[in-house]
Amino acid sequence: MPHDPHLRHDPIADAVLDLLRAQDPDAAAILARETERQDTTLELIASENHVSPAVMHAMGTCLTNKYAEGYPPPAGRYYGGCEFHDQIENLARDRAKALFNCNFANVQPHSGAQANTAAFIAMMNPGDTFALLLLKDGGHLSHGMKINFSGLFYKPVHYPLHYDLAHPDAERIDYDAVRAVCLEHRPKALLCGYSAYPRIIDFPRFRAIADECGALLMADIAHIAGLVAAGAHPSPFPHAHIVTTTTHKTLRGPRGGLILTNDEELARKIDKALFPGVQGGPLMHIILSKAVAFGEALHPEFKTYQRQVIKNAKALAAALINRSYRITTGGTDNHLMLVDLRPRDENLTGADAEKWLEKAG
Repeated sequence: MPHDPHLRHDPIADAVLDLLRAQDPDAAAILARETERQDTTLELIASENHVSPAVMHAMGTCLTNKYAEGYPPPAGRYYGGCEFHDQIENLARDRAKALFNCNFANVQPHSGAQANTAAFIAMMNPGDTFALLLLKDGGHLSHGMKINFSGLFYKPVHYPLHYDLAHPDAERIDYDAVRAVCLEHRPKALLCGYSAYPRIIDFPRFRAIADECGALLMADIAHIAGLVAAGAHPSPFPHAHIVTTTTHKTLRGPRGGLILTNDEELARKIDKALFPGVQGGPLMHIILSKAVAFGEALHPEFKTYQRQVIKNAKALAAALINRSYRITTGGTDNHLMLVDLRPRDENLTGADAEKWLEKAG
């Protein structure tokens, strides 16, 4: 592919594509088109990001050849030849703990949903109640959707937003209602952290509610993990008992999951719940890439990057408001915003807008 000086240039990626063209031209052609799409369009999906070349190429290593079921010593592996895999996993663990200022980290989850599943198993027994925000209000499908593991094996109860648009905290978490729901149902776990919530989460207030009703507090920070790591959003620690996250999105790592805690007993339960509970062998090539991403996030320039992310989001929200678009909650405190298209055209859907935006690049 001819090099366009206006596009990102990665000689390793170019070499991989050339190798793939020689071996499998059909697959190479599809990859080339997707590479061009990513390089020439503006990405506005809040859960997606562009990883660094180092993070990208750490995934394409010989580590993919190896089984490494189990954990580094003293827990132990079920296969031999894992000396360097132990070192890689410990490197990723140590960097994750330093990044989020916590005592225990499990870097093996294949995804955020797998991380949440293991956290649920560690916190609750089947049939136990937990409190959450509905998917339609900004929650996540792994937080109690009926057809998901979390909704099939546990009993979800829902807390609301402030739905009255005249309320000063309209479309934000109704913390008084969270407390009322938890005192009524006495859940084993209280979940916070969302997939479509543009405002600061009050972790201390959630912990106070959890303590009052006897629940464990779980924070799913998948969307805001990079902001948290950089100090651009308040940390769930020391308030949350368990923190889960993806390693992509704002954290700018490979697609994967991560579970964090300060509680040694919960850490043991989490490890057992993940393996052998819901996963087999870890993806060591992905764990190496996670370690690289965590290392990047520990550098000072990552903080500058995350602060700029928020500045950009606020600027975009303000510009849309100036063009008479309604932004839910009136703006954003993080990397995402929700645009209500109905006041502009009651027949215009988000799917319609997505198609038009794709055509515009």
